[in-house]
Amino acid sequence: MVIQPSMSPSAIVEVWSETEEVFSQYNIPINNRHALETLVKTEFLPSLLQELNSIVGSSNATCIEGG
Repeated sequence: MVIQPSMSPSAIVEVWSETEEVFSQYNIPINNRHALETLVKTEFLPSLLQELNSIVGSSNATCIEGG
């Protein structure tokens, strides 16, 4: 599974607790009310997603379509 911009920080931390530190560094609130794409400025979103996915060892290469 790849961390997506439509996921909430809370849902991400629930599955990958090691991402909590990244959210703290970027001052992103860990809640279920908003998706990353609404919490993070557009220009920073790709690098944040890359960092989060790197921490959890996930990438498009490790995932298959639909699951």
